[in-house]
Amino acid sequence: MAEVRYQDLDYGITVIDAEFHRPGVAASYLVVERGRAAFVETGTSLSVPGQLAVLEKKGIPRESVDYVIPTHVHLDHAGGAGELMRHLPAARLVIHPRGARHMIDPSRLIAGAAAVYGEEAIRRHYGEVVPVPAERVMEAGEGDEVDLNGRTLRFLDTPGHALHHFCVVDEAGRGIFTGDTFGISYREFDNEQGAWIFPTTTPVQFDPPALHASIDRLVAQGLDYMYLTHYGRVGGVDRLRRLLHEQIDGMVALGREHAAAGARRKERLIGGLMEQMLAQLERHGCTLPVSRRRELLTMDVELNVQGLEIWLDREAKTAASA
Repeated sequence: MAEVRYQDLDYGITVIDAEFHRPGVAASYLVVERGRAAFVETGTSLSVPGQLAVLEKKGIPRESVDYVIPTHVHLDHAGGAGELMRHLPAARLVIHPRGARHMIDPSRLIAGAAAVYGEEAIRRHYGEVVPVPAERVMEAGEGDEVDLNGRTLRFLDTPGHALHHFCVVDEAGRGIFTGDTFGISYREFDNEQGAWIFPTTTPVQFDPPALHASIDRLVAQGLDYMYLTHYGRVGGVDRLRRLLHEQIDGMVALGREHAAAGARRKERLIGGLMEQMLAQLERHGCTLPVSRRRELLTMDVELNVQGLEIWLDREAKTAASA
């Protein structure tokens, strides 16, 4: 395999590049406390060799990993869980109660992802999705905790992106592992103002009021950092919170503006969302060429529009039945 990309942060936390699509898109985190370890997020099955290589480089026996903790069951976060667990004999998989069955039997998860991305893309980008034995799965709901050799990891139920999503509060690490709840921040957009961030509404459970509330709950924990899956650790969390709220409201307004556009709705939403994001990057002082900005954003804009359309259809159906 190619040399694994990783960065040691402080507080015993290492960010490992999951090598999903391109470097710097998706992360897995290794948390080490006095010789015992946990992985938060797994990436895909194709990410597992890199994670095992980091353990080896650090001299951490595979038997010393106590937990594997995907924040939710989307495949860029949990697709590698079963494969990783095969190599970690003492580990338990910790997962949201709504996601546990999909880790034990991932067939519906795979089918759902294939409907969004296509079967060929699933094989190419995610590899094999391996089931996790039921006896090794541990459900964690709101307020539950696990003990990593004296270090407490606490779980917050954080819907808005997905109903099967929790975030992991790590007070010893002065932060929270946020999965997709606190948005996406690619390091290419960093500048003297800090990070730039945007929400992710990937299909199929986008819920704007719930996402607003979950974002506020994370910041209310009073910690210094958010450990993003996409990508890396960010500070200045209150500024980023305000930016996420502004963008969620902008997406909702855009969706409602074009809700009745019929066959042209998707096209108008893609164009409108891209322009919104490019305008925000301009205000952020981004110096990248506009062509590069579009290149970095295109995949997420298209996925966000898919989620936005599903939310619009759900809203329309609810209104019609009222």
